[in-house]
Amino acid sequence: MSQDFILGDETLWNPSNGAARLFLRQVELFEAELGLPSGIGPMECDEARIDPALFGTFVHALLTRHRRTSHTSHTIILTLSEGFTATALALAERAGIELDWAELAAMPRGARSDVQISVGTGMSTPAEPDAWAAALREKAAYVSRHMAR
Repeated sequence: MSQDFILGDETLWNPSNGAARLFLRQVELFEAELGLPSGIGPMECDEARIDPALFGTFVHALLTRHRRTSHTSHTIILTLSEGFTATALALAERAGIELDWAELAAMPRGARSDVQISVGTGMSTPAEPDAWAAALREKAAYVSRHMAR
């Protein structure tokens, strides 16, 4: 059995029921964390419809949060969120959502939060913008190659 994530008349992703259920639960978690709707509708009759405008805003906010977290080098938060972030990015790319990678890769402005302090050396070094974007896009490409349509 599988479920479809649909944009217009196109199926962007057709994961197994378990993968779809896990992804949708993570969507709910990140909607709460970001304070934004994802644009992914409820699963009804094995289909979830995607609103591209809302999903684009959600993915941009998700990537901004991920970049801010990589800037603070918080290993645990990055590890917990990286798979979802890469999957959401792969889905956004399949949906044709344009992202401003120069803006996303820029050093985050504002106060730092959730900063991880290394036991041996104090604060850890943030990921370089180009390295951050390249690593995330590579992971999303890997995920996309394994997404059933």
